[in-house]
Amino acid sequence: MENTVKVIKMKKLSIFATIIFATLILSSCDVNESYYNDYTPPSPPSGIEVLNGDNRVDIYWTANRESDVAGYNVYYNYTYEGKYTLIGSTSGTYFADVEAVNGNKYYYGVAAYDFNGNESELSYDVIYSTPRPEGYNQSIFDYIRFPNNSGYTFTTYSTVPYDAQDVDFFFELYQGTGYIRVYDDTDIQDLGPTSDIYDIPYAPLNGWNPNKEEIAQIGHTYVIWTWDNHFAKIRVKNITADRIVFDWAFQLVEGEPQLKPVVKSGDRKLEKLQLAR
Repeated sequence: MENTVKVIKMKKLSIFATIIFATLILSSCDVNESYYNDYTPPSPPSGIEVLNGDNRVDIYWTANRESDVAGYNVYYNYTYEGKYTLIGSTSGTYFADVEAVNGNKYYYGVAAYDFNGNESELSYDVIYSTPRPEGYNQSIFDYIRFPNNSGYTFTTYSTVPYDAQDVDFFFELYQGTGYIRVYDDTDIQDLGPTSDIYDIPYAPLNGWNPNKEEIAQIGHTYVIWTWDNHFAKIRVKNITADRIVFDWAFQLVEGEPQLKPVVKSGDRKLEKLQLAR
């Protein structure tokens, strides 16, 4: 009798263990079945932003809220409409297009994908970037004492005389105050203190200084609308008794980001000589 009871108990225990094991298997199957049957793509990413660089574009966006998002695919095209080409993937919310070429306009789109390989539509934001050249620690001198090294031209990224035909701006020290000066067919505007050359992403629509000059201040960024319809910016890094040191960036595409009619003028060198003090 005692042996019979033990056998019955062991049988009940065996049946109970079998039920638990089967339940775990079924539950596991349900989870896996649910995992592999997920055909719903994530929502398109939003908050896309770009930062123009020198032969590169930095792209940022807001992280998706879906918990199963595994990463993001980044695409580009030369127009907003049409087929976009995949240029890379990342698990984060930042991507650098280091193969971008200065002077080319690129439209970017970002798609999210989940662990099942479902990919969202491209982001809806109309985002483009036109990378441009930049330079650092450039110096020009007071045009009264050093006339041949007082101007700067973005055409060749070089120092030129203040009265050169292609000069875009020049430096002047007048009664102890430094000035960044341009000529009648060029515009300039002080956009205030900045932390680096990237802080001002676009040229303003208005507010240009009618006096064609701005007081040079360390840490300020100045936007220049050149005589040949290009935009540039310079950030003053240092001012000494005879020179100004600045970083610069210059947009190669004419009229980008806003358009400016080209001013038709006569002899620019003659105009400059008449304007000089």
